[in-house]
Amino acid sequence: MGSAHLSPLFETIAMIVMILVIVFDLLWVVRRPHIPTMRECSIWVGIYVTAALLFGGILALVANGQLATEFYAGWITEYSLSVDNLFIFVIILSRFHVPLNRQQEVLMIGIIIALVLRGIMILIGAAVIARFSWVFFIFGVFLLWTAISLIRSHGEDEYRENQLIKQLRKVLPLQDEYEGMKLRVKVDGKTVWTPLLIVILALGSTDLLFALDSIPAIFGLTKDPFVVFSTNLFALMGLRQLYFLLGGLLDRVVYLPYGLAVILGFIGVKLIFEALHTNSLSFINNGQPFEHIPHISIVMSLGVIIGVLIITIGASLIKSRGPRKKPSLAE
Repeated sequence: MGSAHLSPLFETIAMIVMILVIVFDLLWVVRRPHIPTMRECSIWVGIYVTAALLFGGILALVANGQLATEFYAGWITEYSLSVDNLFIFVIILSRFHVPLNRQQEVLMIGIIIALVLRGIMILIGAAVIARFSWVFFIFGVFLLWTAISLIRSHGEDEYRENQLIKQLRKVLPLQDEYEGMKLRVKVDGKTVWTPLLIVILALGSTDLLFALDSIPAIFGLTKDPFVVFSTNLFALMGLRQLYFLLGGLLDRVVYLPYGLAVILGFIGVKLIFEALHTNSLSFINNGQPFEHIPHISIVMSLGVIIGVLIITIGASLIKSRGPRKKPSLAE
């Protein structure tokens, strides 16, 4: 990934270990298709969270505290955005009536697709930022727009199929029944596609849209490509288990979209400030940097992110003490 603070050997070993973890997770799901228990999900989520915390400590030892702080800030932000993704995941799997004992495999495939797509976007983003610092203006404005959109759309939980899914429905012969994890089956001598294809593409394309928010957000906290990719990796690693662990509790985090909007808005402002610090656009301040714009440190960013999440979760738990009805995993 080309980090300026880490040796190629460390990056290679770390990437191999993280990829092996994903492969193990996938093989575990494929060999044991089942409905995970709360205890199983809690253990795995705890393992992944602990692994992320330890990884940040390792970065502090082999690099410096600054890089570790960037990792923690990025990981917490990406993990929070991933929790927001779960709202849509619950709705998609409920909308397409995916059998409970197959939801783990479906989620894992969708997450792997998302990892590949995010990896490509991270490489492209890092290359663009290295050549054009003014792109932070675009990232910052985009995050501010996303923050406003999150607040405006709060409470709209209905999943809307994108154009890709709509077009596939028109051109592909589809059946209504699932056949295990098969994508295609023979019916009366004709090859037809199962709903599993639509579900996987829906998860992958939806998560790609979420990446349009999360990638600029993480670049607002660190410019190190290795840290950017590893934060996304750790955030998505435990997403499958977190899906089953939270399940019906997701609807109780009623203020999460507002908290995420504040975080994305804060990072958007941080990006714009940084773009002004390094300004080279001739039509802004005659191409000169703005010297008196305040600098937002990564420690301050981490404090704001953690503080907003604590307030958001606390207020949500107080607000949602009563019963609420939302799509559940069993539907």
